[in-house]
Amino acid sequence: MDSEKRASGPLAGVTVLDLSRVLAGPWATQALADLGAEVIKVERPGAGDDTRHWGPPFATGEDGAASDAAYFFCANRNKRSVSIDIARPEGAELVRRLAAKADVLVENFKVGGLEKYGLDFESLRELNPRLVYCSITGFGQTGPYAGRAGYDYMIQAMGGLMSITGEADGEPMKAGVAVVDLFAGLYASNAILAALLHARATGEGQQIDIALFEVQAAMLANQASNWFVSGEVPRRLGNAHPNLAPYQPLPTADGALVVAVGNDGQFRALCGALGERALGEDARFATNALRVEHRGELTERLRRLTTARTTAEWIEVLEGAGVPCGPVNTVEEVFAEPQGLARGLVVEQTRADLDAPVRTVASPMRLSATPASYRTPPPSLGADTEAVLSEQLQLPEARVLELKRKKVI
Repeated sequence: MDSEKRASGPLAGVTVLDLSRVLAGPWATQALADLGAEVIKVERPGAGDDTRHWGPPFATGEDGAASDAAYFFCANRNKRSVSIDIARPEGAELVRRLAAKADVLVENFKVGGLEKYGLDFESLRELNPRLVYCSITGFGQTGPYAGRAGYDYMIQAMGGLMSITGEADGEPMKAGVAVVDLFAGLYASNAILAALLHARATGEGQQIDIALFEVQAAMLANQASNWFVSGEVPRRLGNAHPNLAPYQPLPTADGALVVAVGNDGQFRALCGALGERALGEDARFATNALRVEHRGELTERLRRLTTARTTAEWIEVLEGAGVPCGPVNTVEEVFAEPQGLARGLVVEQTRADLDAPVRTVASPMRLSATPASYRTPPPSLGADTEAVLSEQLQLPEARVLELKRKKVI
């Protein structure tokens, strides 16, 4: 690898073999890559990660033809793409050799799907006892649903998220992004870091079993705790919060404003800023529990007050009073926020085969001594195959050409 592209950071020197595709696994490995790990992404020759084709929109090449889908870009920067057909014995052997040298392997095949290629955990730990092997599936490696496929949307439904998302009298709703996959990726990267510490201390690798269904159950957080304590099944409340009030959007003269009142002092400050100090002293709304009880009446009174000014005017007033608030931004408006501009929220990188730079969202992990780095854009399919096989496995050029002729790579 070119010296200017070599990683620095807390995970420099860690090699991750990424056999995952779509979102949860690639999200985890991108987090590791941003922190300095070398991630080798193994993809199917001629097709690659499914998300390369999940468009429109598509990036365009220099010839104007469609290239990779935008979806692929969100989770694959700082990686090297190697195209290997693991269904061919020679391809599976190449991946075994790469795994023998790796610190981490991430995969999201169906349970048992890699065993026939000799790429399952038990087979690979014989070659590499210190290997951290992370498996991400819909329902985990055991249990009656272990063999089922799992996709974010269905897990949002099965895992209870859709039952608490949407208007009270409307249909259950999914979140606007694949939140279960994203959370699964973050749980996976955390578990991988813990397992790496253990492997470095003991020389012992292990398998990490991440199930989307369990991730979604954990994500229920306070809603699960509410049910454990009260026995009442949580329900959809639209944009209201089950435990706090007011904690919701309110209409303004030109749109909407979200207020996030977390304590009684903030509520009184809100009422004062709205010009209704008496509302803050009303006994019916004196505590959060009372405000939740009388949520409907309180909301109506606040809505009548907030329509008097624009969103920008209220934000200035409420911020001055110490009341947490914010606008309901579009995606475009998010990246125009002065805070995001000041903090470098967008990463822009050039890929030689595309007619425009690739833009991705910067890592939110801000480390003072070992910051995230952005070395390479999401790669074109197989862009690094020959270089990785040469560097990692010392494959001679003649052998590489032979494998290409056989369409193994």
